[in-house]
Amino acid sequence: MDAVLRRLRRAQGQLAGVIAMIEAGRDCKDVVTQLAAVSRALDRAGFKIIASGMRDCVNAADGDRPPLSEEELEKLFLSLA
Repeated sequence: MDAVLRRLRRAQGQLAGVIAMIEAGRDCKDVVTQLAAVSRALDRAGFKIIASGMRDCVNAADGDRPPLSEEELEKLFLSLA
């Protein structure tokens, strides 16, 4: 999860940068480029969470919840698409 946290912190910094760019009246192209970078960083963090937690999701290691079905796993992936 350290890698996920790094990605999310990077995205948080990028998002703060986008907000500052908009407040400063920066060019639309520059703002959209940075916003796309934030979006990619969030997507990568989400994919990493799903990939690293796939075994836990399928096996329900904590025993308090049933394992996720194939349909539920598919919905998780598609939610990031």
